Amino acid sequence: MPHRAAAVMRSFLRCKLVCMRVFGIDCGTEFTGYGVVEVDDTARIPKLRPLCAGAVRLNKKDRAPVRLLQVYVELSALLQLWQPEIVAIEEVFFSANAKSALKLGQVRGVAMLAAANCGLSVAEYAPLTIKSSVVGYGLAAKEQVQFMVARLLDLDEAPRPADAADALAIAICHIHHAQTAEHMRR
Repeated sequence: MPHRAAAVMRSFLRCKLVCMRVFGIDCGTEFTGYGVVEVDDTARIPKLRPLCAGAVRLNKKDRAPVRLLQVYVELSALLQLWQPEIVAIEEVFFSANAKSALKLGQVRGVAMLAAANCGLSVAEYAPLTIKSSVVGYGLAAKEQVQFMVARLLDLDEAPRPADAADALAIAICHIHHAQTAEHMRR
């Protein structure tokens, strides 16, 4: 009987990976990129499928509370629409400009709140980890990341705006890490 329970659990975990849908968010103070990637792990070689990508465009003339509300409302609606299993977001990086870092932190907090309010877990990845996962080199240029996102998702061109491509890269990073963790459990 214990073997049966273990087999059922392995099957369940496998199904979660097969059906995994990740909502990536690239926070910014002018544009907050988002992208949804689903993995089809039933084939011999897992297939990544882009479902949507775009950006929440913020008006610099609006006051901070209005911009943060806009990010929250739009991300919440997208999360409800796409029903991901998890949200992946870029960790805060250190900035020489403290004011910019604080503003970015506010946007990240609102994005995390939107995810939490939808009952979703949030996975955070360092910029170097994201680039390494997608390009194979942690110090890759933005253009290299965009190129590889297009290649990995079988797109004719890099998603626009660049913030959307970055959000897709974050989602891909999470899928790669989840696949690695699943293989190590076996």
